[in-house]
Amino acid sequence: MAGCSGPGEDSDANAEEPAAATHTIESMLASAPFLIAHRGSWDNWPEHTMAAYLGAAEAGAVAIEISVCATSDGKLVCHHDLDSQRTTGRKLVIKDTTYAELSELRVDARQWLGPNAPLEKIPLLSDVLNALADSHVLFIEDKQGTNTTELLDLMDSYPNSREHLIWKQPAVAGQVEAATRRGYATWGYFTRDQLDQVPSLHEKFTYLGVHHSADDDELASVVNLGKPVICWEVHTRELRDRLLSLGVAGLMCANLPYLARDESKENADRFADGLRAAGDLPWTVGLGWAFQPQIKPDSASLLMSEPANSSYRMGSMAPVQRDVFSIAFEMRWPETLPVDNSLHAGLAFGQDLDLPYRVLVPGDVGGYHLVIRPTGQMTLLLRHPGEAGGLRLGMVDTAAAVPGKWMSFRLDMAPDGIRYSRLDGEGWAGMSPDRRYRGGYFSLCRNYAEPTPVEFRAVKVS
Repeated sequence: MAGCSGPGEDSDANAEEPAAATHTIESMLASAPFLIAHRGSWDNWPEHTMAAYLGAAEAGAVAIEISVCATSDGKLVCHHDLDSQRTTGRKLVIKDTTYAELSELRVDARQWLGPNAPLEKIPLLSDVLNALADSHVLFIEDKQGTNTTELLDLMDSYPNSREHLIWKQPAVAGQVEAATRRGYATWGYFTRDQLDQVPSLHEKFTYLGVHHSADDDELASVVNLGKPVICWEVHTRELRDRLLSLGVAGLMCANLPYLARDESKENADRFADGLRAAGDLPWTVGLGWAFQPQIKPDSASLLMSEPANSSYRMGSMAPVQRDVFSIAFEMRWPETLPVDNSLHAGLAFGQDLDLPYRVLVPGDVGGYHLVIRPTGQMTLLLRHPGEAGGLRLGMVDTAAAVPGKWMSFRLDMAPDGIRYSRLDGEGWAGMSPDRRYRGGYFSLCRNYAEPTPVEFRAVKVS
């Protein structure tokens, strides 16, 4: 049973058991395509923590990816980086730090997940294996590359370990032979700039890994080798569907609860929780946590303060799977108005895919955007894929924005077109008969780089 005590190092965790389940490598492959919780699904929980691993298991993960480092006193811990700076805010080189010292730190993902994200310990690998080694498939990687024997010995100490544990490593690393001799399935992963080494290295591994940035032809060439291919890391349904259409067997997902379903989870925002809802994401992941807007539970709002043209996809509420629906939201400039009255913020909607949609920035998905200027002017625009600007479909002048005062808006996808309204005044409204885009994805948008924050709240779909 998951969570029971077992062999391994000394344990100090009192982890709650995940929901009862039994997944083996055989059953995982039989269920392809399958999803793996990348770092424990770090868009949802603090990465590589017991909370992440158990949360992913409870959310239905068949498999979980685990990174491992050794402390100076030989304890194997779950951590991706070789030092603790990025995850805890304090830099300790793990190989030079005792477990006692490391255990005083806490993984802090509040900037990424929201202010109410819990602070979590860096767990011992043995605690994670005790909880999950007999119920889930675990992809285990020695990030330092120096702990092969110790890690394999620990894996060997668990019953039926070869049915559940997979040795994971960069394809160019040299430890695979030791893992293969012990009878473990192996996953060797290639970054895009290493794909030229696939022909000479692929036979060493049971499964092959390719980064999602590989193009369709590159991915197809690896899939055609006949071994199961697993791609990493996946945050969006659009990328999920593209990779699976190319014959990929598995996906390492950073946003697993969202990617495991296709329907919307919520009909109202969850900003009051102080935690990012599964599926909500800023327009960029690769540029770091600074582009995550601030979730403000006290005001149940989302503050976009980074001086950049930005958007925040409300994936938790999407796709809206109705042809007729409404989106309501409130918006304000909390401190001062933008100096330039031509600048604007608002809502992008009508997208068929959960790709980023930033106003004034060309993208791969078309749709509409309703923008509000400091003067109070509401403008409805249409934009096709690849375009930077947009075709104006309508414009309504309303009362000027006032710093700190909330404005209320509603967008109606009606049978005969699109209606847009401002509700906190004199019944201002406009209408366009355009029906070219009827997709159910939408985003909050800040459409300027000037350092003037904009804030949203009360986002609802009906």
